[in-house]
Amino acid sequence: MAEAEEQETESLEESTDESEEEESEEEPKLKYERLSNGVTEILQKDAASCMTVHDKFLALGTHYGKVYLLDVQGNITQKFDVSPVKINQISLDESGEHMGVCSEDGKVQVFGLYSGEEFHETFDCPIKIIAVHPHFVRSSCKQFVTGGKKLLLFERSWMSRWKSSVLHEGEGNIRSVKWRGHLIAWANNMGVKIFDVTSKQRITNVPRDDISLRPDMYPCSLCWKDNVTLIIGWGTSVKICSVKERHASEMRDLPSRYVEIVSQFETEFYISGLAPLCDQLVVLSYVKEVSEKTEREYCARPRLDIIQPLSETCEEISSDALTVRGFQENECRDYHLEYSEGESLFYIVSPRDVVVAKERDQDDHIDWLLEKKKYEEALMAAEISQKNIKRHKILDIGLAYINHLVERREYDIAARKCQKILGKNAALWEYEVYKFKEIGQLKAISPYLPRGDPVLKPLIYEMILHEFLESDYEGFATLIREWPGDLYNNSVIVQAVRDHLKKDSQNRTLLKTLADLYTYDKNYGNALEIYLTLRHKDVFQLIHKHNLFSSIKDKIVLLMDFDSEKAVDMLLDNEDKISIKKVVEELEDRPELQHVYLHKLFKRDHHKGQRYHEKQISLYAEYDRPNLLPFLRDSTHCPLEKALEICQQRNFVEETVYLLSRMGNSRSALKMIMEELHDVDKAIEFAKEQDDGELWEDLILYSIDKPPFITGLLNNIGTHVDPILLIHRIKEGMEIPNLRDSLVKILQDYNLQILLREGCKKILVADSLSLLKKMHRTQMKGVLVDEENICESCLAPVLPADAAKPFSVVVFHCRHMFHKECLPVPSMNSPAQFCGICSAKHRGPGSAILEMKK
Repeated sequence: MAEAEEQETESLEESTDESEEEESEEEPKLKYERLSNGVTEILQKDAASCMTVHDKFLALGTHYGKVYLLDVQGNITQKFDVSPVKINQISLDESGEHMGVCSEDGKVQVFGLYSGEEFHETFDCPIKIIAVHPHFVRSSCKQFVTGGKKLLLFERSWMSRWKSSVLHEGEGNIRSVKWRGHLIAWANNMGVKIFDVTSKQRITNVPRDDISLRPDMYPCSLCWKDNVTLIIGWGTSVKICSVKERHASEMRDLPSRYVEIVSQFETEFYISGLAPLCDQLVVLSYVKEVSEKTEREYCARPRLDIIQPLSETCEEISSDALTVRGFQENECRDYHLEYSEGESLFYIVSPRDVVVAKERDQDDHIDWLLEKKKYEEALMAAEISQKNIKRHKILDIGLAYINHLVERREYDIAARKCQKILGKNAALWEYEVYKFKEIGQLKAISPYLPRGDPVLKPLIYEMILHEFLESDYEGFATLIREWPGDLYNNSVIVQAVRDHLKKDSQNRTLLKTLADLYTYDKNYGNALEIYLTLRHKDVFQLIHKHNLFSSIKDKIVLLMDFDSEKAVDMLLDNEDKISIKKVVEELEDRPELQHVYLHKLFKRDHHKGQRYHEKQISLYAEYDRPNLLPFLRDSTHCPLEKALEICQQRNFVEETVYLLSRMGNSRSALKMIMEELHDVDKAIEFAKEQDDGELWEDLILYSIDKPPFITGLLNNIGTHVDPILLIHRIKEGMEIPNLRDSLVKILQDYNLQILLREGCKKILVADSLSLLKKMHRTQMKGVLVDEENICESCLAPVLPADAAKPFSVVVFHCRHMFHKECLPVPSMNSPAQFCGICSAKHRGPGSAILEMKK
């Protein structure tokens, strides 16, 4: 029996909506639990008839006339034997210090829980309701109302006597009453009335809608949302009434207040209780259903709904069916809904059970998400509310999420979530890695393993590397590149790679990875050999990064064969580590590579490799003739005789011409152009460059019997040699191609020269005149002479101290000043005076411009 009771007192969430075939995906708004402890003991022998709730305690009335005071856990703190029959209602004031009780045998008691104050009265009819003034603790508010066949208001007079007055009668039994502030609302068989205690006026009457229902079986439920808002539930109808002040102009004989129904709607089931929840309503409903088998009506489990009232309808927010003890035998009147305003607690009271409904907190929300396997949302909710949650830990939720993903075989997502969930907990990381190993999914977790803060045991990383090495060389190489070399035992992995290379010695991926491992182990020599064998592009980066120049002195040819451009750039950038001499010696057997190196060296600096310029002549001639002539022009260390010999042997005409001209043998060079190249334009260009009259004479003599050459000379000679010298030597009768055009061009060139000379002359004359005028204006300007100026000869002030005395000063255009007597006397041959400092010999800037006398 005890075990059965213990099971029955567990949370009611497991028992809600058991009849529904499909579980709702919408999260419930409330959570439920039975009020146990002392309540369980009471209801085993008795039945609950009514209950009222205070923020500090609960008061429970029973069918055997007992009133129990309980704490919020249901433990009994006090017991009152009020009557041998059913307690109909209990009322508490706001302070919780005074309690009113009425029973079926007509007894009414109002007494102080902590004082001797007490009122007893027995009526000749059952008293159904009682309500004490909310501020009964105050001496001015010693009032309470009772209801049976009529509604009585009891007030204590100044002599501490109680007097009663009838507020209403004649409309059947009073079955419900609620007192808030100065307003009393009650319900009888005809409807709901509201009475204003202050003005002693009844201010409204709200008639009952469905008069077919028995008021004793389907009683009215009243509840004040605030001091002016009354909520009425009767049958299936809900009305929300607002008490408003009447305007003074509308008063006349009417009450000062009136009631306006702001919302009215129907519900699906019969209402057993109402309570406000913010701007929503909590409704306890009595449900009757028809059996499909017997087609008979039976009592179903009561429902607790949260609804959003609208003006003429409502919106259901949530709905829960409650499995209360003995619900099959209960009627609508047997259920009551009481609530605690301060904590949003709702008490569902039935004869055999008391259930507490609470608003769900963040822990409950997370419970529901976990139950629905919405782990990611649960984790997010826990992170957002981590300061408010009490029963859950973010880590536990995260681990459950990882396990859930693994169960669903979403291994990659599970591994990715490990980063966020496991954080810096090395022990948990290692645990999860072993879990992934057991299910053969080490590859999935490898990209997300921590590589620093925290660092796991080397065995963990080695285990994953071995997994990749057995099945995925590319993935293995990627991990070796991405993971720092100090995460694992390098020698162990190197040996493992060597073992695999024994089976596949030419595998480039494994070789490259082995080179990386050697690099991590600072075994750069072995790494370099592998890079060169593979002709890998990173070989130069490896050399630079680890300063391996001493290791490549005997591998220069290999580097040049791999990438001559990069190799040459690297060698030239590091001449201090590998000398030019060493490179040239290493490349002695590969002259084509030697040329590439020396050519790049010469481009950088014409003088660094001067000792190899003689060798470079042959190398250019053999491998790079287009660059031979530029080399000969730019080099100042090239032996010209040797170069001439090589060029003549190979019949390099252009290079030979250049060398001959550079050696001063311009006639031989010109002759070679004429005889070997037969290029008159080149010969003329060569003659222009040399600007030698004898060359022009030789060119004319050579061309005089060759008409095409004469044409070329006539077209180009005009600006360098007098064309008459050529024209006089042309034999009579010789046919010269395009002679007319050539002569016209000579005349045009001559006219152009004349025009240029005249134009230059005009510009020169205009500039001279402009400068002369400018000089004249400058010389005509005055010059300031004051006490600070001194004579450049005697160094005394130019102006006398006594301005009344006569003086004479000479000022030159160069701004030097002299006393006239300090200047030499001008001679007859040279009457003009010149500044002795500037030593002007002609009249100009230093000549005298001003003579001052007084």
